[in-house]
Amino acid sequence: MEALKDLWNFIRKRKAYWLAPIILILVLIGVLLVFGGTGALAPFIYTLF
Repeated sequence: MEALKDLWNFIRKRKAYWLAPIILILVLIGVLLVFGGTGALAPFIYTLF
């Protein structure tokens, strides 16, 4: 959690709000990869692509 705090403080102090959507998209792709690799959700995620 300390890394997330540091990242948030960096974004706020440097006014680099353009980084927020990039980070959000990377997190969503990571979640899709984790759930798509194994589990019961894999067939449903593969149909999206």
